[in-house]
Amino acid sequence: MTQANKPLIERRSIDYIPEAERHGSLYSQFTLWLGANLQITAIVTGALAVVLGGDVFWSLIGLLIGQLFGGAVMALHAAQGPKLGLPQMISSRVQFGVYGAAIPIVLVCLMYLGFTATGTVLSGQAIAQLIDVSDSAGILIFAAVIVLATVLGYRVIHGIGRIASVLGVIAFFYLFSRLMVLTDIGALLQIRHFSWASFLLAVSLAASWQIAYGPYVADYSRYLPSSTSSWKTFLAVGAGSVIGAQTAMVLGVFAAALADGQFAGREVAYIVGLGSTGAMAALLYFCVAFGKVTISTLNSYGSFMCIATIISGFRGHIEVSRLQRLLFVLAIVGASTTIALLGQHSFLGAFKSFILFLLTFFTPWSAVNLVDYYFITKERYDVPALSDPYGRYGRWNRPGIVVYVIGVLIQMPFISTKLYTGPMVAQLGGVDISWIIGLVVPSVLYYLVARKSARPVPAKMVLPEAAA
Repeated sequence: MTQANKPLIERRSIDYIPEAERHGSLYSQFTLWLGANLQITAIVTGALAVVLGGDVFWSLIGLLIGQLFGGAVMALHAAQGPKLGLPQMISSRVQFGVYGAAIPIVLVCLMYLGFTATGTVLSGQAIAQLIDVSDSAGILIFAAVIVLATVLGYRVIHGIGRIASVLGVIAFFYLFSRLMVLTDIGALLQIRHFSWASFLLAVSLAASWQIAYGPYVADYSRYLPSSTSSWKTFLAVGAGSVIGAQTAMVLGVFAAALADGQFAGREVAYIVGLGSTGAMAALLYFCVAFGKVTISTLNSYGSFMCIATIISGFRGHIEVSRLQRLLFVLAIVGASTTIALLGQHSFLGAFKSFILFLLTFFTPWSAVNLVDYYFITKERYDVPALSDPYGRYGRWNRPGIVVYVIGVLIQMPFISTKLYTGPMVAQLGGVDISWIIGLVVPSVLYYLVARKSARPVPAKMVLPEAAA
C-alpha cells in the first residue's frame, strides 16, 4: 500500500488485514517497542527491585535475565502478526474455541485496565508539574489524549512510538549523564548482599513486564507484509522491548538506591529532580508524559481489540463500526481513569502486587498459544474458521481450556504477593517461582494433549481471500 493510500484513521479493527493493505517496516516495530518501554512505569518497576530489599548489582543481573527470557516469549507472539494478519487474542480461538477464547480475553482486558490506570497516575503527576495543576486534573488531561490516539489507531500509534523513542533516548541519556555527575556508580555496584528471594524478585519483575505484552504485541505487527521474516520480526520487536525496558529499569535501580527511602509516593518528581530544575525539568516532565502516551495508547487499543473479539465471537461476525469503536474506547479509558483517580495515593504497593499477580493468568495462556502455533499447527491456521462457532475450531475447545485452568491453579501454592501467598513460598525461602511453573507445565501438558487430539490441522494457511 502506498503512503497516500494509508488512511490516518484506521478502518480495520479485529478483522483480517488483506495483503493489499499491508504496510510498515521492521524499523517501526523496533522504535514502537523501544519508545513504549523508555518510560516512567518501567523506571518504577526497576526501582522496586531495590525498594523491596534487593542489592543493586544483583538486581541489575536479575532484571536482565528476566528481560531476555520474558522478551523472547513476547517476541514469539509478535512474529505471529505478519503471518496471520490478525490481532493476537482472536487467534486464541484456535486453542480455546470461538466462545472459549473469551475466558483468557476477559482477564487480558482486566490487565490492560490496570496497566492503563497505573500509567495514568504517573502521567498525571508529570502533567500536573508541567502546567501547574492538580494531579487529578493531570490525569483527566492525559486520559483525553489517550482517547484521541486510540481512536485514530494503528498508523498514529506507530508515529507516536517513533517520536517517543527519540524523546526517550534523549531524556534517558541526559538523566544517566546527570547520575554520573551526582553519584559514584562504582560504589553503588559494590556487591553487598545476595539473597535468592530478592534476586528472583528482580527476575520476575522484568519477566512479568515483558510477558504482559504477549496478549497484544501481534496487534502492532499484523499490518506488516506476510512475507516478512518471522525471525527478523522476533529480533526487531524483542530488541526494542528488551533494550528499552532494561535501560529504564537500570535507571530505576540507581534512582531507588540514591533515594534513601524518598522514592515511593513521588516517583516522577524524584526522577526529574535527578536531572535539573527550571526549563530542563519542564522538558523532562514533558518527556515523561509523552513517553506514557505510547504505552497507555497500546493498552487502550489492546483493550478495544479484546472487547471487540469477545463480542464478535458470540455475535458471529467481526466488523466493528467507527461509532462502536469510539464507544468502546470511551468506556475503557473512562474505567481506567476512574481507577487512577481513586487509587493515585496508594500507587507503588498496589502496582507491585498487580504486576506480579498478572503472571498467574498470562503465562499459561502464552504457553498454550505458543506451543500450538509453533509445534502443533505449525503456523497453519484456518482464518475464516476463527469467526465460525460451527467450524473447524468449534465453540469450546475443552482440552485447551482445561490445560489453561490447570496452568493457573498449579501456580497457586508458589505465588508470593500481597494479594495472595501460597503455602510453598515459606518452604522456598520466600522465593516466588510460580511463573516458571506456569510456563513449563502447561507447555508440556498442551503439547501431549494436542498431539493426541483428532482435530484436523489445515495443510497450509487458509486465508479469507482464498476461502472467498
